[in-house]
Amino acid sequence: MRLTTKGRYAVTAMLDLALHADAGPISLADISGRQDISLSYLEQLFAKLRRRKLVSSVRGPGGGYCLSREGGDIFVAQIIDAVNETVDITGCGGSGDCQQGEVCLTHHLWHDLSGQIHDFLSQISLANLVERNEVQSVFERQNTRTRQVDSLVLTES
Repeated sequence: MRLTTKGRYAVTAMLDLALHADAGPISLADISGRQDISLSYLEQLFAKLRRRKLVSSVRGPGGGYCLSREGGDIFVAQIIDAVNETVDITGCGGSGDCQQGEVCLTHHLWHDLSGQIHDFLSQISLANLVERNEVQSVFERQNTRTRQVDSLVLTES
């Protein structure tokens, strides 16, 4: 499957944004710190997400990013598509030149499976993910860790 780091990081960052939606605009630096994703990489991803109108940006002090609509209206496949990622498990990248320039025996099987995976991801919204117990557990752990780090920084100041 050709879902690379770009797609995984985009979904992770958008889920982080959804989990913190009540806090107002979220800075990319905050997402970077919580999710251990390079800030410059997030900037590239969020430029694409903003162009596809999945996020909106708020400038100035206290600025950052917000989901452009409710989490129930943003689906994992939309996020992956927005960052120019594909869900393709064919060996040829979908081009059909798998076997010496021609379609191989299993090309259509893998092509169809790729479509099924995309359809599956088209049915999972950020709200669906936010509601999952295991996501909430990780969210709580990350928030606890962030509060501990913030407390240490304040203590050292």
